[in-house]
Amino acid sequence: MDRAIEHTKYLIAGSSHAALEAINAIRMHDAEGPITVVTRDSHLPYSPTVLPYVVSGKSAPARIFLRDEDFFARNKVSYRPESALKALHAEENTAELADGSSIVYEKLLLATGASPAIPPIPGIDTVSYHVLRTLDDALKLRGAIGASKQAVVLGAGLVGMHAAENLVKAGASVTIVEMSDQLTSGYFDKVAADMIEQAFRDAGAKIMTGSRVVRLEPSAAGAKLTLENGTTLEADLLLVATGVKPEMAYLNGSGVEHQQGILVDDRMQTTAANVWAAGDCAQARGFFTGTPVMNAILPDATIQGRVAGMAMAGDPGMQDYAGGVPLNTYHFFGRHAISVGSSKVPEGGEVVTRFDEQTGRYLKAIFTADGCLSGIFGVNEFFDGGVMAQLILRRIDLTPLRERFVANPLAVGREIMSQTWR
Repeated sequence: MDRAIEHTKYLIAGSSHAALEAINAIRMHDAEGPITVVTRDSHLPYSPTVLPYVVSGKSAPARIFLRDEDFFARNKVSYRPESALKALHAEENTAELADGSSIVYEKLLLATGASPAIPPIPGIDTVSYHVLRTLDDALKLRGAIGASKQAVVLGAGLVGMHAAENLVKAGASVTIVEMSDQLTSGYFDKVAADMIEQAFRDAGAKIMTGSRVVRLEPSAAGAKLTLENGTTLEADLLLVATGVKPEMAYLNGSGVEHQQGILVDDRMQTTAANVWAAGDCAQARGFFTGTPVMNAILPDATIQGRVAGMAMAGDPGMQDYAGGVPLNTYHFFGRHAISVGSSKVPEGGEVVTRFDEQTGRYLKAIFTADGCLSGIFGVNEFFDGGVMAQLILRRIDLTPLRERFVANPLAVGREIMSQTWR
């Protein structure tokens, strides 16, 4: 006998920042319309950004959840863990779940996030390795770290670097292998990356940049890696941290257009009627390029989720998405680095840098030809990333304040925003 098909007004697939922000936005305008959240995860909502702290033991797993069951009850939300989206029949407003059940929706938000991108290295399927994207991944990695003597981390993005630091602190011999010629290449310039690299070397880590793994095979220790130059490495713990990409197999035949991510307009609407997308799975307009980009960062997920929720609920107060501005903060060995905006110097633009070797403070600010901020990067330099992103988005001319701004971006940035914030 066919099971009864369920109906809901708002269906949200996914349970992290974009999904939660959409719930808030919907409830601000529509207090009663039924909301159903389906997620492939088996837990209450949590942020992927907290996972390195679960691995290190700084955050207890029980304390990382962003919302509790009471939140869903108060907001009249049916929350369904372990309910992955299997297929989408957009022309029928129907979503099919992995367990074979279906839900008919009036409005659907795809906030399905991203999964680790596994590189196509020959032999990778013959060795065991860790990834770090879910709470279960973090708990598994935390359990393995204590026993590791020789760890290899593939990839020097922020996830890999966080995990490498935890391994170093746990006493393992750690080698970081990265294809680019510097660490953290998607986030920081060469000067900042060299400062990060030095901190890792000082702590005893080995760094192999400009290195490509060409083969993996099982060994007595666990895994043997062969690099392009013939060097071999042994690992009793292998972490693959070579980036993430959205899983979009459920979109096949749905009519929802996607490239690297799900294509959306400035209201987060996809190419299918009644379907929106937000967060790490969405490919939305980039602020600097004007073309669709992936901007898988927490602040953007919340903004996109809010825009999508307001659009779905028909909230007249909704404002179009202004475009994605990269913003990343990174803490390492008691120091911190932050990058906001574009590292590309615009035509006619100007770069201002300052570096104090004694304190290890480094700042680089990039300005457009008409005096607006387009990027700001710092190591051991304090400024408010959210304020910097707003200065960029609002295209505020900093020419009259430039010297003061470069000397103290934290205070001057806040001063400007307090006068212009609307």
